Amino acid sequence: MTDRYRAPEPAVRPSPVPYDPELEPGLAAFLDLVEGIPLREHTILENRAHFETVIPSMETQAEGRAVVWEDRLIPGPAGSPEVEVTIVRPAPGSPGAALHGAGSAPGVLGIHGGGYMLGTRFFETSELIDLAERFGVVGVGVEYRLAPEHPAPAQAEDCYAALAWMADHAEELEIDPARIVVAGASAGGGLAAAVSLMARDRGIALAGQLIGAPMIDDRNDTVSSWQYDGLGAWDRNNNDCGWDAMLGADRATDRVHPYQAPARATDLSGLAPAYLEVGACEVFRDETVGYASRIWAAGGQAELHVWAGGYHGFSGFSPDATVSQAANAARDSWWRRVLGC
Repeated sequence: MTDRYRAPEPAVRPSPVPYDPELEPGLAAFLDLVEGIPLREHTILENRAHFETVIPSMETQAEGRAVVWEDRLIPGPAGSPEVEVTIVRPAPGSPGAALHGAGSAPGVLGIHGGGYMLGTRFFETSELIDLAERFGVVGVGVEYRLAPEHPAPAQAEDCYAALAWMADHAEELEIDPARIVVAGASAGGGLAAAVSLMARDRGIALAGQLIGAPMIDDRNDTVSSWQYDGLGAWDRNNNDCGWDAMLGADRATDRVHPYQAPARATDLSGLAPAYLEVGACEVFRDETVGYASRIWAAGGQAELHVWAGGYHGFSGFSPDATVSQAANAARDSWWRRVLGC
């Protein structure tokens, strides 16, 4: 749409940071599998349908794994529909189940990515399965409403409703209410950041927030956003499409609330300890670095990793690369510390 906001183009286009050569085959696979259909306003539904074909079913993901799972409908935000969630637990008698005493397992709210427009909760449940097996986590994957049919902050409100339900049902879920973490990547990272702001403001104490390569700034005007204009995984054009769908005519105005775009928050004090990770070669690099810097400036705790040569989603699509192994090890270290495992 011609009336949509677009950031002013810089006088000189910044040169992109080169990819780690070891990651380039994974990047090509990402682009072939995920981004075969250019993402624009008129192709959102087509991309959504394609996304669903590349996300394995929960039955497939859980097959042979030491977990049990169930789907459940829980209350949504006031005046809104119920929210569907999938609960993932360590299987009884498994090593994961033996890590914690009765009623003391950590809880993780897992929030999927997809630019706020695409994907389902099963895009995030594979991570919850890993956390259940290795750290004894009880995970909840949330099916939030998608834009543009449901503009922001519907997505964050659905995710917060799931968090509030977890906190209210901690005894039933057999989780320790003092060890609940929100986690996500890309749009899921943006929603994890938004839910963390909401939790602070509404009185739910979190143990931590994992914010992976987060989509948090609707203005799309950083140096890194221009370095990856038409280049790489989730380029600035995809990013424009997502923010247009989320915010419409409010985008880049003072009407945008931090629960819609967390980079707009003016007060980042009092937040749960944050883990932020991003590739050096992606749109979200600069807004991630800026968000971490502002948490520190407010006296908060943040651990930031910017991985050299990394594209958006590199550690998942190039798991055997040296930098991916380092990224996964750093993330595991944080999980152990924040969960007390």
